[in-house]
Amino acid sequence: MANNVNITSNGIQKVLRNYNEKQALAEYIWNGFDANAKTVEINYAANELGFIDVLEISDNGHGINFENLSVKFEPFFESEKALQLPVNKNRSVMHGKNGVGRLTFFKFANDAEWQTTFLYRGSLQSGRISIGVHALNNYQSGLLDIPLNDKAGTRVIFSNLKISAEDLEREIIPYLKAEFCWFLELNKKSSYTIMINGIRMDYSDYIQDYEENLEICYEDTKTLFRLKFVQWKESLHKELSKVYFINEKDEEVHKEYTTLNKKADEYFHSVYIQSEFFTDFDFSGSEFDAQVRLYQRSKSSPEFKFLHKKVNELLRAKRKLFLKEYSSRLVERYQKEGIIAEANVDVPDSKQKKDLLDILKTFYEIHPKLFSNLSIDQKKTIVSLLDTVLVSDQRGQILPILEKIAELDDEEKAELNTILMP
Repeated sequence: MANNVNITSNGIQKVLRNYNEKQALAEYIWNGFDANAKTVEINYAANELGFIDVLEISDNGHGINFENLSVKFEPFFESEKALQLPVNKNRSVMHGKNGVGRLTFFKFANDAEWQTTFLYRGSLQSGRISIGVHALNNYQSGLLDIPLNDKAGTRVIFSNLKISAEDLEREIIPYLKAEFCWFLELNKKSSYTIMINGIRMDYSDYIQDYEENLEICYEDTKTLFRLKFVQWKESLHKELSKVYFINEKDEEVHKEYTTLNKKADEYFHSVYIQSEFFTDFDFSGSEFDAQVRLYQRSKSSPEFKFLHKKVNELLRAKRKLFLKEYSSRLVERYQKEGIIAEANVDVPDSKQKKDLLDILKTFYEIHPKLFSNLSIDQKKTIVSLLDTVLVSDQRGQILPILEKIAELDDEEKAELNTILMP
């Protein structure tokens, strides 16, 4: 049976023009997890020339019920608003773009066929859906006489591929690690997995720091929170840095940005907090909300305020260690780029140069945003200004100036004073 989506094939490609092949392929994995799959498998085979002959993505989710086929493949309009479907931003379910995401395959293949098995009125049924790149607004679908499998799930077969095995292995798979590492870690106890040609996708090389089995206890009510902290080497794409709240059944009930998200540094992190306390918890409002709520457990509860304080202390301590390490790499990069070499340093190994390097590192550790998105000329200007002030009788004014743009703790003030002492 042929079915038309609401706009032309060219219109669909226009709406999805900002997708690349990495993002497009990720949509099919999200579709699997959105269908309650615990395992998503990617299988491919390349020919002697390195081009991919076969690419399949399969999952063990609940399949695509043909009664809902129009919902899955037709909610499409000739507008970028199609990409702005309402989703719950405070939960990790329904991450994919639903019908929109299922049409992104044209970025890496010419044809796609879905083979799906689903439970219908107590028994399994199977069906096929196929779409070609030249007719994205027209899909063919049909039910089969007998089920393809003895369990529910969906397999998508892509043919006439536009990508090579090298593209997949060097660009797409690393992208998938950064896209899904936080989600797989969130659902680790539930054994969520992405398999690639029969091998579990390993994202351990994306982990900078990992600490689990941390416990925070609010003594007044003996409320226990178990924490896991993960710092990532790469950006988590649109997910950014968040804290995930998990109940005693290992179910995510809420997520929100951490207080150190978007700090203009590369401190990418996730915090997972599990507690029975999050059962029947009211996540609306804030910790400063004084209004009496119907729920006893809310962000204004003393337990949550205590937790919030302790988590922020942990994040700041971890970030401080990271920035101290990263500041050394920043200075090394500035030296390799010739930025520091052009500063007015008379003797290469003099105290003057040591002071300059130390003040640069300390400035970055205190306020990394000052060093973000700078051109080469801007970097040289900052280094030159600092060097000029350090050799003048105004070096003592650096601390008061910095205090006006950043909040300094006693340790940071002491470190700066040590550097600035004549």
